[in-house]
Amino acid sequence: MDSTQMLDARGLNCPLPILRTKKALNAMHSGDTLKVVATDPGSLKDMVAFCSQTGNALLSSQQAGGDFEFLIRKA
Repeated sequence: MDSTQMLDARGLNCPLPILRTKKALNAMHSGDTLKVVATDPGSLKDMVAFCSQTGNALLSSQQAGGDFEFLIRKA
């Protein structure tokens, strides 16, 4: 699935990947998708919790090499 926008959060530690994700989603329209790439291992559980709390849909979560990739659809 293609994303509407991409956020490179590689090299950032908690809580910056979540904060940057929130900021990016706030600037997007409902139904748009955001691909987030992070290197912080804590982002795995953080993105799940963030999406659950905000009502955004976590469409996919995967590890690719040392990166963690997330696809989120804005509510």
